[in-house]
Amino acid sequence: MNALPATPAAPARGALSFTHRFVPATDPAAAPLLLLHGTGGDENDLIPLGRMLSPGAALLSPRGRISEGGMPRFFRRLAEGVFDEEDVVRRAHELADFIGEARTAYGLAAPVAVGFSNGANIAAAMLMLRPDVLSGAALLRAMVPLANPPAGSLPGTPVLMLSGAADPIVPASNAARLAAQLNERGARVEHRVLPGGHGLTPTDMTAMRDWLARTGAAAA
Repeated sequence: MNALPATPAAPARGALSFTHRFVPATDPAAAPLLLLHGTGGDENDLIPLGRMLSPGAALLSPRGRISEGGMPRFFRRLAEGVFDEEDVVRRAHELADFIGEARTAYGLAAPVAVGFSNGANIAAAMLMLRPDVLSGAALLRAMVPLANPPAGSLPGTPVLMLSGAADPIVPASNAARLAAQLNERGARVEHRVLPGGHGLTPTDMTAMRDWLARTGAAAA
């Protein structure tokens, strides 16, 4: 996918607690997007996606602090699909604290998270551990980050989950369980299973843009 022309991203910043990139808003009516990359990505990966989803929105894109064989991640895992849940909790709180720092530094409203794979999983963990941090979330190829999350409340928080029908990494039952966990906490969950595997397709883009427009988060 090619990025739409937009204000250049600011250089990666180290002054706050996460290395990140920030693109200032050109449309103040658009909700800021928090872009959370997958395993092996970095703070640059999802900037083009954010620009396409909501031109004019402020974009905040941190780099995961964990390294797995040189590949950045947002939390540790013990094996494919097996998470170090103690580390998930710790890293979710660290990322939530960073969002608070960035909101103060850049004058941002609560962002809508757009997370892919590992980034979607940390976003889901934040929704359940720090429900006040995000105003919504698009979780792309997400799975359950915490088997028994603490009780929490997400009254009306809009959440889009997009799963791949042939995803070799995320079992359908696991994604359905995550959707149920979020529903139980009051989130307004829309879970769609799309043709394809773990990678994103143009159908994902269409679904996300439509969801952002319906939830009022996208730029006009």
